[in-house]
Amino acid sequence: MAEIDYSVLLLALLAGAIRVGTPFLFVSLGECLTEKGGRINLGLEGILVVGAMSGYAVAYLTDSAWLGVLAAGCAGCALGAFHGVICSLPRVNDIAFGIALILLGTGLAFFFGKAFIQPQAPSLPSIELGAWSDDARVRSALSVNVLFFIGVALTLLMHWGLRATRWGLVLRLVGDHAQSARALGYRPALVRTLATASGGFLAGVGGAYLSLYYPGSWNEGLSSGQGLMAVALVIFARWQPLNCLWAALLFGASGAVGPALQAVGISSGYYLFAAMPYALTLLVMYLSCRPNQTLSGAPGELSLNR
Repeated sequence: MAEIDYSVLLLALLAGAIRVGTPFLFVSLGECLTEKGGRINLGLEGILVVGAMSGYAVAYLTDSAWLGVLAAGCAGCALGAFHGVICSLPRVNDIAFGIALILLGTGLAFFFGKAFIQPQAPSLPSIELGAWSDDARVRSALSVNVLFFIGVALTLLMHWGLRATRWGLVLRLVGDHAQSARALGYRPALVRTLATASGGFLAGVGGAYLSLYYPGSWNEGLSSGQGLMAVALVIFARWQPLNCLWAALLFGASGAVGPALQAVGISSGYYLFAAMPYALTLLVMYLSCRPNQTLSGAPGELSLNR
């Protein structure tokens, strides 16, 4: 058996964590924003798929990947706003409607996306951080998509905004105690709808990353449950944007174990390693939802908390 080059393995894991974790980052930031307002959106899987399809379609039709990203965000925003408006109605359960939104989103994406399975749309650009190296593996590993840096900037902005701005205070107040917010003259339903729409926008952008960069094509099995895993990721991150960044990289690294091992010549058990993100999701939910730790740090108005 050939000796394993651990430096190449670690580099491949780091590159994979960034590459695979970027859509997790956008979707989890969107869900974190939504849940901070006291609402959960299980329909992120449907929004992610719609974002991937609409982003790919618009990028192909306009020959502009960035217009595709904008279109994906707008499609996600529309579905998020739809979720927010419907869940503001009396006796509507946001968890049940979120499940319905998964079916609606995936159905719409599969119906309208059939014409775009074969055509090739332009890809999103990357920043070549490894241009200094003569090793092709290093250059490939350090080719980082621009959306990752945008996601990191959004993480820092959201972390600051939730703590130090008026809108962040209002959102947290609505999420923790809607009656107090109402007494101060705020409209919890409107605040939650805007937060859900904004979260949908970010989830849609995460979908555009999948179709326009990695893996870089549109097909009906593109998401592989990443929208639902992002909900578990937010719980694991304890509703903190900075923690969402580290958790997304952790989930990304788990999904990159198989390709990283292939990079050093280990191909056996590839499909077993491909299941690691799902196993990690189950482990995270088990560790996060034990009796003494269940929903620690969760917004008080969140339906999971009632």
